[in-house]
Amino acid sequence: MPDTRVIFKKYLPRAAALIFIGVLRFKPASDKIRLSAAQCRRTTKGENFSLDEIIRAISGDGFVSVVAISSRGLTERARDIHKASRVCTAAMGRTMAAASILGSELKKDGASLTAIIRGGGPIGTVIAVSDSLGNVRCCAGAPEAELPLAPNGKLDVGRAVGNDGTLTVIRDDGEHEPYSSATELVSGEIAEDFASFLTQSEQIGAACALGVLIGGDGSVRAAGGYIMKLLPGAPEDIISVLERNITEAGAVTGMLDGGTAEDVARRVLHSLDPKFVSRAPVEYRCGCSRERVLGALAGIGKDDLRDIAEKGAKIEITCRFCDAVYTFSPDEL
Repeated sequence: MPDTRVIFKKYLPRAAALIFIGVLRFKPASDKIRLSAAQCRRTTKGENFSLDEIIRAISGDGFVSVVAISSRGLTERARDIHKASRVCTAAMGRTMAAASILGSELKKDGASLTAIIRGGGPIGTVIAVSDSLGNVRCCAGAPEAELPLAPNGKLDVGRAVGNDGTLTVIRDDGEHEPYSSATELVSGEIAEDFASFLTQSEQIGAACALGVLIGGDGSVRAAGGYIMKLLPGAPEDIISVLERNITEAGAVTGMLDGGTAEDVARRVLHSLDPKFVSRAPVEYRCGCSRERVLGALAGIGKDDLRDIAEKGAKIEITCRFCDAVYTFSPDEL
């Protein structure tokens, strides 16, 4: 299926085109500890991709906003960390792009947004967590799962994710109880699911385009997307202009293969006198640390810790987001 989804259901029903608890892997394998996403923030170090950025733009008349992201570097980082298959890389990349865009809209420092896609597909649950700057991390239940190409010759992301489930988005400002909302999945193709979420849960007209282009060697060649929103007072006839722009712009991967997030925003706001509001770099970032893991261990209960310590062996705990390994002795427990 194409990687662009448009839903302006608030105005006209047309279509053209996620509280995470992450299981930490550790030895001995029979013992399992759970760490919340908020306790896992560590910046991963890898190749520097200077083009990973988020661009914000608004139409000259103030009726349409677009946030576009180019995210090849962070998607490639996720692929490398998780040793992900092509189709899972595409699913994670699309989810991270959307989560990064929505996360970057949070107002408070220290706030976070978690997107959880449970579709029942072979790659399992896909989770992406973004901070308020759009820096993001991701994991999937079975990142190694691969599938044959779809009949159209493209990666079958919809089948890999599945569509029998929900997209859940959790916003946490760091001060109050996290706010969670969920909608049923539409296709598992992710872009359409986020557009539907915005329309149903937030009651706004929205368009969402997400894509990941995998090269012949399995690495990420292009990745990113955009979320477009109709702002209050937007006339209904602007919808046809936007749909024409989106159709003529084509697949987001085509625009980003050699292009930038700014190029994407200009294309979809063509003829609408786009004004660029801000731009900022983004990266794959996980803030886990030995201290945070110890803090998480302290919360699982004295009896459980005692049982683990009495086994006498060192314990290795691996972060699911960045694959960092932390080793603890029985005395430390």
